[in-house]
Amino acid sequence: MLRNISYLSALALLLIFSFAAAPRGGAQDGKDKTTGVMKKELTDLEKYVILDKGTEAPFTGEYCDFHGEGTYHCKQCDAPLYESKDKFSSGCGWPSFDDELPGAVNRTTDADGRRTEITCSQCGGHLGHVFTGEGFTPKDTRHCVNSVSLNFVPKEEMLEEGTADEVADAAALPTTDTAVFAGGCFWGVEHLMQKQPGVISVESGYMGGHTDNPSYEDVCTRTTGHAEVVKVTYDPSQVDYETLAKLFFEIHDPTQVNGQGPDIGDQYRSEVFYNSPQQKEVAERLIG
Repeated sequence: MLRNISYLSALALLLIFSFAAAPRGGAQDGKDKTTGVMKKELTDLEKYVILDKGTEAPFTGEYCDFHGEGTYHCKQCDAPLYESKDKFSSGCGWPSFDDELPGAVNRTTDADGRRTEITCSQCGGHLGHVFTGEGFTPKDTRHCVNSVSLNFVPKEEMLEEGTADEVADAAALPTTDTAVFAGGCFWGVEHLMQKQPGVISVESGYMGGHTDNPSYEDVCTRTTGHAEVVKVTYDPSQVDYETLAKLFFEIHDPTQVNGQGPDIGDQYRSEVFYNSPQQKEVAERLIG
Protein backbone atom coordinates (compact mmCIF):
# COMPACT_ATOMS: atom_id res chain seq x y z
CA MET A 1 0.00 0.00 0.00
CA LEU A 2 1.29 3.44 -0.88
CA ARG A 3 1.84 5.78 2.02
CA ASN A 4 1.82 9.56 1.94
CA ILE A 5 3.69 12.49 3.40
CA SER A 6 2.73 16.15 3.53
CA TYR A 7 4.88 18.73 1.82
CA LEU A 8 4.86 20.67 5.07
CA SER A 9 6.56 17.87 6.99
CA ALA A 10 10.32 17.90 7.57
CA LEU A 11 12.90 15.51 8.94
CA ALA A 12 15.27 16.91 11.59
CA LEU A 13 18.39 14.89 12.19
CA LEU A 14 21.18 15.51 14.70
CA LEU A 15 24.01 13.04 14.19
CA ILE A 16 27.37 13.38 15.89
CA PHE A 17 30.43 11.62 14.54
CA SER A 18 34.16 11.97 15.03
CA PHE A 19 36.61 11.88 12.19
CA ALA A 20 40.36 12.19 11.76
CA ALA A 21 41.63 14.98 9.59
CA ALA A 22 44.84 13.92 7.91
CA PRO A 23 45.69 10.85 5.81
CA ARG A 24 49.01 9.07 6.09
CA GLY A 25 50.86 6.53 3.99
CA GLY A 26 49.88 2.87 3.69
CA ALA A 27 51.20 -0.48 2.49
CA GLN A 28 52.16 -2.29 -0.69
CA ASP A 29 49.71 -2.72 -3.57
CA GLY A 30 49.27 -5.72 -5.88
CA LYS A 31 48.38 -9.37 -5.19
CA ASP A 32 48.07 -10.35 -1.54
CA LYS A 33 50.60 -13.14 -0.93
CA THR A 34 48.35 -14.81 1.66
CA THR A 35 44.94 -14.67 -0.01
CA GLY A 36 45.88 -14.20 -3.67
CA VAL A 37 43.34 -11.35 -3.93
CA MET A 38 44.31 -8.64 -6.39
CA LYS A 39 44.49 -5.19 -4.79
CA LYS A 40 44.61 -1.99 -6.82
CA GLU A 41 47.09 0.78 -6.19
CA LEU A 42 45.64 3.22 -3.69
CA THR A 43 46.07 6.94 -3.20
CA ASP A 44 47.31 8.27 0.13
CA LEU A 45 43.75 9.09 1.24
CA GLU A 46 42.50 5.66 0.18
CA LYS A 47 45.33 3.97 2.09
CA TYR A 48 44.54 6.08 5.15
CA VAL A 49 40.89 4.99 5.15
CA ILE A 50 40.99 1.46 3.68
CA LEU A 51 44.22 0.17 5.23
CA ASP A 52 44.66 2.35 8.32
CA LYS A 53 40.94 2.47 9.23
CA GLY A 54 40.68 6.25 9.06
CA THR A 55 37.60 8.28 8.17
CA GLU A 56 37.10 10.84 5.44
CA ALA A 57 35.62 14.20 6.46
CA PRO A 58 31.78 14.28 6.36
CA PHE A 59 29.95 15.67 3.33
CA THR A 60 33.14 15.54 1.22
CA GLY A 61 32.83 12.09 -0.35
CA GLU A 62 31.94 11.48 -3.99
CA TYR A 63 28.95 9.28 -3.15
CA CYS A 64 27.52 11.20 -0.20
CA ASP A 65 24.76 12.79 -2.32
CA PHE A 66 24.86 10.43 -5.30
CA HIS A 67 21.81 8.61 -6.67
CA GLY A 68 22.96 6.56 -9.68
CA GLU A 69 21.56 3.09 -10.41
CA GLY A 70 24.05 0.25 -10.17
CA THR A 71 26.38 -1.48 -7.73
CA TYR A 72 29.02 -0.21 -5.29
CA HIS A 73 32.26 -2.21 -5.31
CA CYS A 74 35.25 -2.33 -2.96
CA LYS A 75 37.80 0.27 -4.07
CA GLN A 76 40.72 -2.03 -3.22
CA CYS A 77 39.69 -5.42 -4.67
CA ASP A 78 36.58 -4.58 -6.77
CA ALA A 79 34.33 -7.04 -4.93
CA PRO A 80 30.64 -6.01 -5.16
CA LEU A 81 29.37 -4.78 -1.79
CA TYR A 82 26.12 -2.80 -2.07
CA GLU A 83 23.29 -2.17 -4.52
CA SER A 84 21.93 1.29 -5.24
CA LYS A 85 18.42 0.21 -4.24
CA ASP A 86 19.65 -0.15 -0.65
CA LYS A 87 21.22 3.33 -0.48
CA PHE A 88 19.44 6.13 1.38
CA SER A 89 20.24 9.55 2.79
CA SER A 90 20.64 9.68 6.56
CA GLY A 91 22.02 13.21 6.70
CA CYS A 92 25.15 11.98 8.47
CA GLY A 93 27.64 13.09 5.80
CA TRP A 94 28.63 9.65 4.48
CA PRO A 95 26.94 7.19 2.08
CA SER A 96 24.36 5.08 3.93
CA PHE A 97 22.99 1.64 3.03
CA ASP A 98 20.44 -0.44 4.90
CA ASP A 99 21.65 -3.76 3.47
CA GLU A 100 24.71 -5.37 1.88
CA LEU A 101 25.09 -8.04 -0.78
CA PRO A 102 25.06 -11.54 0.78
CA GLY A 103 28.43 -12.38 2.33
CA ALA A 104 30.06 -9.17 1.08
CA VAL A 105 30.70 -7.43 4.40
CA ASN A 106 32.24 -8.58 7.68
CA ARG A 107 31.38 -7.01 11.06
CA THR A 108 33.85 -6.66 13.92
CA THR A 109 33.32 -4.91 17.24
CA ASP A 110 35.81 -2.07 17.78
CA ALA A 111 38.42 -2.54 20.50
CA ASP A 112 36.59 -0.11 22.78
CA GLY A 113 33.34 -2.05 22.33
CA ARG A 114 31.39 1.04 21.33
CA ARG A 115 30.96 0.59 17.57
CA THR A 116 30.92 -2.18 14.97
CA GLU A 117 33.39 -1.91 12.11
CA ILE A 118 32.47 -3.14 8.61
CA THR A 119 35.11 -4.46 6.23
CA CYS A 120 35.17 -6.03 2.77
CA SER A 121 34.93 -9.79 3.27
CA GLN A 122 37.23 -10.44 0.32
CA CYS A 123 40.20 -8.18 1.04
CA GLY A 124 39.56 -6.90 4.57
CA GLY A 125 39.55 -3.26 3.50
CA HIS A 126 37.95 -0.87 5.98
CA LEU A 127 34.55 0.45 4.86
CA GLY A 128 33.16 2.24 7.92
CA HIS A 129 30.76 1.26 10.71
CA VAL A 130 27.27 -0.21 10.97
CA PHE A 131 24.52 1.06 13.28
CA THR A 132 21.10 -0.35 14.19
CA GLY A 133 18.07 0.93 16.05
CA GLU A 134 18.00 4.38 14.43
CA GLY A 135 14.76 3.85 12.51
CA PHE A 136 15.79 5.41 9.21
CA THR A 137 14.35 2.57 7.10
CA PRO A 138 12.20 -0.51 7.79
CA LYS A 139 15.39 -2.61 7.95
CA ASP A 140 16.55 -0.40 10.87
CA THR A 141 20.19 -0.72 9.78
CA ARG A 142 22.66 1.88 8.57
CA HIS A 143 25.98 0.99 6.97
CA CYS A 144 27.92 4.25 7.25
CA VAL A 145 30.55 3.90 4.51
CA ASN A 146 33.44 6.07 3.38
CA SER A 147 33.14 7.10 -0.26
CA VAL A 148 36.84 6.47 -0.83
CA SER A 149 36.31 2.81 0.09
CA LEU A 150 33.86 2.43 -2.80
CA ASN A 151 33.80 2.37 -6.58
CA PHE A 152 30.42 2.77 -8.30
CA VAL A 153 29.65 0.61 -11.35
CA PRO A 154 26.61 1.87 -13.34
CA LYS A 155 23.98 -0.65 -14.38
CA GLU A 156 24.72 -0.03 -18.07
CA GLU A 157 28.43 -0.77 -17.60
CA MET A 158 27.64 -3.97 -15.73
CA LEU A 159 25.50 -5.15 -18.64
CA GLU A 160 28.16 -4.29 -21.22
CA GLU A 161 31.32 -5.48 -19.49
CA GLY A 162 30.39 -7.48 -16.39
CA THR A 163 30.74 -11.14 -15.56
CA ALA A 164 27.78 -13.49 -15.90
CA ASP A 165 26.86 -12.95 -12.25
CA GLU A 166 27.14 -9.18 -12.56
CA VAL A 167 25.00 -9.17 -15.71
CA ALA A 168 22.36 -11.18 -13.90
CA ASP A 169 22.47 -8.73 -10.99
CA ALA A 170 22.17 -5.75 -13.34
CA ALA A 171 19.34 -7.34 -15.29
CA ALA A 172 17.47 -7.84 -12.01
CA LEU A 173 17.46 -4.10 -11.32
CA PRO A 174 14.08 -2.50 -12.10
CA THR A 175 13.55 -1.38 -15.69
CA THR A 176 10.55 0.79 -14.78
CA ASP A 177 9.36 2.51 -11.63
CA THR A 178 6.38 4.62 -10.60
CA ALA A 179 5.90 7.94 -8.83
CA VAL A 180 2.60 9.30 -7.52
CA PHE A 181 1.97 13.02 -7.02
CA ALA A 182 -1.03 15.16 -6.05
CA GLY A 183 -0.80 18.79 -7.11
CA GLY A 184 -4.18 20.24 -7.94
CA CYS A 185 -6.18 19.35 -11.03
CA PHE A 186 -4.61 16.15 -12.35
CA TRP A 187 -5.02 17.06 -16.02
CA GLY A 188 -2.48 19.88 -15.79
CA VAL A 189 0.04 17.77 -13.85
CA GLU A 190 -0.44 14.89 -16.28
CA HIS A 191 0.18 17.15 -19.28
CA LEU A 192 3.47 18.52 -17.95
CA MET A 193 4.78 15.17 -16.65
CA GLN A 194 4.23 13.60 -20.08
CA LYS A 195 6.71 16.07 -21.56
CA GLN A 196 9.58 14.85 -19.34
CA PRO A 197 12.06 12.58 -21.22
CA GLY A 198 12.14 9.13 -19.67
CA VAL A 199 8.47 9.15 -18.69
CA ILE A 200 6.64 6.19 -20.22
CA SER A 201 3.06 6.94 -19.21
CA VAL A 202 0.99 9.12 -16.88
CA GLU A 203 -2.39 8.08 -15.45
CA SER A 204 -4.80 10.30 -13.55
CA GLY A 205 -6.84 9.01 -10.63
CA TYR A 206 -7.56 9.39 -6.92
CA MET A 207 -5.67 8.39 -3.77
CA GLY A 208 -5.32 9.10 -0.07
CA GLY A 209 -8.93 8.71 1.02
CA HIS A 210 -11.19 6.12 2.58
CA THR A 211 -13.72 5.41 -0.20
CA ASP A 212 -13.10 2.45 -2.49
CA ASN A 213 -13.11 3.15 -6.25
CA PRO A 214 -14.54 6.68 -6.03
CA SER A 215 -16.00 8.43 -9.06
CA TYR A 216 -15.25 12.02 -10.04
CA GLU A 217 -18.62 13.03 -8.63
CA ASP A 218 -17.84 11.24 -5.35
CA VAL A 219 -14.53 13.08 -4.95
CA CYS A 220 -16.15 16.43 -5.71
CA THR A 221 -18.39 16.00 -2.65
CA ARG A 222 -15.22 16.37 -0.52
CA THR A 223 -16.32 13.49 1.68
CA THR A 224 -14.10 10.71 0.31
CA GLY A 225 -10.79 12.06 1.60
CA HIS A 226 -9.17 11.41 -1.78
CA ALA A 227 -6.87 13.75 -3.69
CA GLU A 228 -6.54 14.02 -7.44
CA VAL A 229 -3.25 12.30 -8.31
CA VAL A 230 -1.12 11.22 -11.25
CA LYS A 231 0.78 7.95 -11.41
CA VAL A 232 3.95 8.42 -13.45
CA THR A 233 5.59 5.32 -14.91
CA TYR A 234 9.18 6.02 -15.90
CA ASP A 235 12.44 4.44 -17.02
CA PRO A 236 15.06 4.88 -14.23
CA SER A 237 17.88 4.56 -16.77
CA GLN A 238 16.66 7.78 -18.43
CA VAL A 239 15.22 9.82 -15.57
CA ASP A 240 15.40 9.38 -11.81
CA TYR A 241 12.79 9.95 -9.13
CA GLU A 242 14.48 13.10 -7.85
CA THR A 243 14.21 14.76 -11.27
CA LEU A 244 10.49 13.99 -11.38
CA ALA A 245 9.97 15.23 -7.82
CA LYS A 246 11.82 18.48 -8.59
CA LEU A 247 9.66 18.95 -11.68
CA PHE A 248 6.57 18.39 -9.57
CA PHE A 249 7.64 21.10 -7.12
CA GLU A 250 8.20 23.49 -10.03
CA ILE A 251 4.82 23.06 -11.75
CA HIS A 252 2.58 23.76 -8.76
CA ASP A 253 2.46 25.76 -5.55
CA PRO A 254 2.83 23.37 -2.59
CA THR A 255 2.29 26.21 -0.11
CA GLN A 256 -1.34 26.75 -1.12
CA VAL A 257 -3.51 24.78 1.30
CA ASN A 258 -6.30 22.61 -0.15
CA GLY A 259 -6.23 24.09 -3.60
CA GLN A 260 -4.29 25.18 -6.67
CA GLY A 261 -5.16 28.56 -8.15
CA PRO A 262 -8.91 28.74 -8.75
CA ASP A 263 -9.39 25.02 -7.97
CA ILE A 264 -10.40 24.95 -4.30
CA GLY A 265 -11.04 21.87 -2.19
CA ASP A 266 -9.05 19.25 -0.31
CA GLN A 267 -9.07 17.03 -3.41
CA TYR A 268 -6.70 19.62 -4.96
CA ARG A 269 -4.23 19.49 -2.07
CA SER A 270 -0.46 19.09 -2.53
CA GLU A 271 0.83 15.65 -1.56
CA VAL A 272 3.44 12.99 -2.36
CA PHE A 273 2.71 9.26 -2.19
CA TYR A 274 5.89 7.21 -1.93
CA ASN A 275 6.44 3.49 -2.57
CA SER A 276 9.95 3.04 -1.14
CA PRO A 277 12.20 4.47 1.58
CA GLN A 278 14.33 6.01 -1.16
CA GLN A 279 11.39 7.98 -2.59
CA LYS A 280 10.41 9.12 0.90
CA GLU A 281 13.96 10.32 1.58
CA VAL A 282 14.12 12.27 -1.69
CA ALA A 283 10.75 13.96 -1.09
CA GLU A 284 11.59 14.93 2.49
CA ARG A 285 15.01 16.25 1.46
CA LEU A 286 13.51 18.44 -1.26
CA ILE A 287 10.88 19.72 1.15
CA GLY A 288 13.42 20.52 3.85
